[in-house]
Amino acid sequence: MSGAASNRERCRTLIESVAFEKAIVTLIVVNAITLGLETSPAVVARFGSALYAIDHSILGVFVVELLLRLFVYRERFVRDPWRVFDLLIVGVALLPASGTFSVLRALRVLRALRLVSMAPSMRKVVSALLTAVPGITSIAGLMALVLYVSAVMATRLFGDVAPEFFGTLGGSLFTLFQVMSEDWSHIARAVMAKSPYAWMFFVTYLLIATFMMLNLFIAVVVNAMQSQVTEDIKEEGEAQTQLILDEVRALRREVETLRKPSVVRPIAVECTTP
Repeated sequence: MSGAASNRERCRTLIESVAFEKAIVTLIVVNAITLGLETSPAVVARFGSALYAIDHSILGVFVVELLLRLFVYRERFVRDPWRVFDLLIVGVALLPASGTFSVLRALRVLRALRLVSMAPSMRKVVSALLTAVPGITSIAGLMALVLYVSAVMATRLFGDVAPEFFGTLGGSLFTLFQVMSEDWSHIARAVMAKSPYAWMFFVTYLLIATFMMLNLFIAVVVNAMQSQVTEDIKEEGEAQTQLILDEVRALRREVETLRKPSVVRPIAVECTTP
C-alpha cells in the first residue's frame, strides 16, 4: 500500500470512528450555545473575547474535519448531499462579515444545523419531509387558491364594514392568513358588530382552511414518515437476512470441507535383507 493510500485509510478510520462523531456533535452543540450567548450585550461585554476565541477555534476544527473528509472521499464527497450541506454551512461562516457582508454574521448560527447531518435520526426525519414535498406543494397550491378566493369575497363583502381588516385585497389576504393561524374571534366580532351574518363566512372559511387544509398537511407528513420507517425496517430486515445467508454459506463450505476424503499418502517401508 502506498503512502497516500495508507494515510487516507488512517484518516478514514479516524473520521468514521464513533468517538470522532461524538466529538463533532459536542462541538456543534457548544458552538450553538456560544452563538446564542453572543446575542446578549452583557455577556459579550464580560466574556466577548473568550466567546469569539471559542467560536473561531470550533470553526477551525470544522474546516479541518471537512478537509479530511474531502481527502478521504474525494469525488464521492460531492455525491452525498449531507456533506455538501455541511460544506455550504461552514463556507458561509468563512465569508467576510464586515461592511456590506455584515448580515452574514447572523448566518453563523446556521452551523447549528450541522447537527441534523450528524444525527442519523434527524436525517431520517428530514428525508421523510423531503419525500413529502410533492404532496405538500399540491396542498399549498390548493390552500393558496382557497385563500385568494376567500380574500376577494371578504374584500367585496366587508371592505366598507371593516376597512382596517378588509379594505384592500392585500389587507384581506393578510387578515385571513391571521384568522387561519391564530385567534380570530376579535376580528370576527368586530365585523359582526356591523354585519351580523358575517359569522357564516368566517365559520365556512375556518372549516375549509384550518380543519381540512392543515389536517391534509399533517396527513401527508405522517404518511411520509410512516413510509420512511417502513423502508428502514425493510432495509434492516434485508441486512439481517443477508448476514444469515452469509453464515449459512460459510457453514456449508466448512461441512463440505469435512466431507472430502483425506488423501492417504503411502508410507515408505525400508526392507533390510538378512
